[in-house]
Amino acid sequence: MRTASPSSPLWNGLTDPARSVALEVLYHGPLSRAELARRLSLSAGSLTRLSKPLLDSGLLIEVGTQLDNRIGRPAVLLDVEPTSRHFVGVKLTGDEAHAVLTTLRAEVVASQRAPLHSHDPDHVVSTVGELVSGLVGHAPDTVALGVSVGGRADDNTTVTSAPFLDWTDVPLGKMASDATGLPCVVENDVVAVTEAEHWFGAGRDCERFALITIGAGVGYGLVVHDQLVGSPDIGTGLAGHISLDPGGPPCGLGHKGCAAAMLTIPAIHAAVSVGLQREVSYDECLDLALRGDPVASRVVTDAGRALGRLIALVGNLTMPHKIILTGDGIRLASVAEDVMLQRIADERDAAASTLDLDVQTFDFFEWARGAAVIAIQKYVLGHLSPATSSPPSPSR
Repeated sequence: MRTASPSSPLWNGLTDPARSVALEVLYHGPLSRAELARRLSLSAGSLTRLSKPLLDSGLLIEVGTQLDNRIGRPAVLLDVEPTSRHFVGVKLTGDEAHAVLTTLRAEVVASQRAPLHSHDPDHVVSTVGELVSGLVGHAPDTVALGVSVGGRADDNTTVTSAPFLDWTDVPLGKMASDATGLPCVVENDVVAVTEAEHWFGAGRDCERFALITIGAGVGYGLVVHDQLVGSPDIGTGLAGHISLDPGGPPCGLGHKGCAAAMLTIPAIHAAVSVGLQREVSYDECLDLALRGDPVASRVVTDAGRALGRLIALVGNLTMPHKIILTGDGIRLASVAEDVMLQRIADERDAAASTLDLDVQTFDFFEWARGAAVIAIQKYVLGHLSPATSSPPSPSR
């Protein structure tokens, strides 16, 4: 049995003014008509003209009332129907694929993961196809697939470089679309997580915010004037090359005390393991530091100071309203919080405002949710290319 085609195009073919109305409700709804008109600088008549066809088509729905204090009577609230469309997001690591099924507002309704036994693109795509097939069985109105990788995907289709997968110039978007029957967009994983926080997370109400990730590498995303700051260099790991401690250890490229050498899970794990002359996991490194082990404490303290310097650099240069800290290694920020905060204070002018730090702890399924958000963005903005084949039969 194949997945059913959505019964109506909904977001396809909207005029720019109508799309603006729908997007404002998607971002911030439910909203009253008066509030929606105020946000978009529209007259009541213009809003009625734009919203009526959206209501008639089912793209917007009325979801109750709230008291309008200005006129003393309830105002009808407009919202999107989050479950009207579903999306799949997949995060590829060097050894696993994590997948989620989300609503139109990126709420996760199902998740699956599978090991990658090979980096061969055909094997990886086959694994992605199996995950997608299992997830779309929960939602036949799934309309798009997003895949994120640690690397570069300049055209949202071709992975030009992915070090953890040993890939160069892999046409992942077309391959995944052919395998799943869904339009597929490919994006750098840090960009995907930044956009997830921008549209549906901790950065949603911030006109300007930065995001720092710590894990296998160090990532950095920036939103200014409510827009992601993009560049062809995104995905090259530039944040990992920033010097944080001139006396620190070198990274694989010979940079002494750079972010990659001071903050990543492999760097901390290796430093503590060498010092103790035994293998220890990343979490064990942090646990040993908390218990006062001298080797682990020194490594983790140095890493905490380096993280504080990186945060201060971001704050000093971009002046964000908020800095979001996340990634699978971000537990460092809580274990080394005191030295991190002291280093931030040392690196900033005493008259500067206190940085708003928001630590977001999540697993690889949250990275997969970021990939789904990229697919959601392309869909609602009308930038989604059609799939090239029929969707697969869902798993039962």
